[in-house]
Amino acid sequence: MAKKEEKDMSFLDHVEELRWHLVRSTFAVILVAIIAFLMKDIIFDKIIFAPKNADFFTYQFFCKVSKFFGTDGLCIEDIPFTFQSLAMAEQFSVHIWTSITAGFIIAFPFIIWEFWKFISPGLYEKERKGAKSFIIISSFLFFIGVLFGYYVVTPLSVNFLGNYSISDMVERNIKIGSYIALVRSSTLASGLIFELPIIMYFLTKMGLITPEFLRKYRKHALVLVLILAAVITPPDIISQIIVAIPILLLYEVSIYISKIVLKRERKREQENA
Repeated sequence: MAKKEEKDMSFLDHVEELRWHLVRSTFAVILVAIIAFLMKDIIFDKIIFAPKNADFFTYQFFCKVSKFFGTDGLCIEDIPFTFQSLAMAEQFSVHIWTSITAGFIIAFPFIIWEFWKFISPGLYEKERKGAKSFIIISSFLFFIGVLFGYYVVTPLSVNFLGNYSISDMVERNIKIGSYIALVRSSTLASGLIFELPIIMYFLTKMGLITPEFLRKYRKHALVLVLILAAVITPPDIISQIIVAIPILLLYEVSIYISKIVLKRERKREQENA
C-alpha cells in the first residue's frame, strides 16, 4: 500500500493549505515583478520592442534561409508602424502589467514547486521522490514554450500585422498597449501550451484519459491544433504550420507519457492485489 499523509485533513484544511501556497506564489511573482519594474530599459528596449526591428534574430534567420534557396522573399527591411500612447496612464499601466508578466514567467519554477507541495500528500511515496524531475521538466517545457512564442509566434504576428494595410490613406500608429498585449499573449499562451505533456500526465493518473482515447481522437486534435494555430498566428498557412508542428509533436509525446503512466498504474494495482 502507498504511504499517504499521516494526518487526515478536512476540506477547510485543504483550502487553508491552498491559500498559503497561493500567497507564497504571489509573493514570489511580486518580488520578481519589482525587480523587472526597475529594469525598465532592458525589459522594453532590449526585449519587448526587439521584434519591431528588422534586425531581430528571427527575421535575420528567415532571411538567411530564404537566400539559401536563392530568393529574398523572407527578407524584410522595415516594419512600418510607430507606437503611440493615447491615455494619460497607459504607459504606467503597461509598465506594471509587463513587470507582473515577467515576474510570473521568471518565478514559474517556484510556482510549480508550490503546486507540487500541495498535491504531493495525495501521491505515492515513489511519486513524491520525483519532485525534482517534475519541477525541472515542467519549467523546461514552459521556458521552451515562452521562447517559441517570443522568437516564432511574436515576430510572425508583428511582421504580418505591422505590414498589413487596407489602404495607403491609413497610418500605422499602433497603441503601445495593443502591441504589448500581442507579445504577452503570444509568449504566455505558448508557454502554457507546451505544458501539455504534464497536463496529460495528471489527467491519466486521475483516470480521465487513456492512450487509446488520445489515439482515437488524434484527427479531432489535429483540427483543434490548426484552429489554435490560426488564432495565435497571422492568417497565412506558413505561420500556422510552423506553430502547429511543435504542438502536434507535444500531442504525440503526451500519448507516449499517458501509455507509460497507465502501464505503471496497472502494474501497481496487480502488485497490491
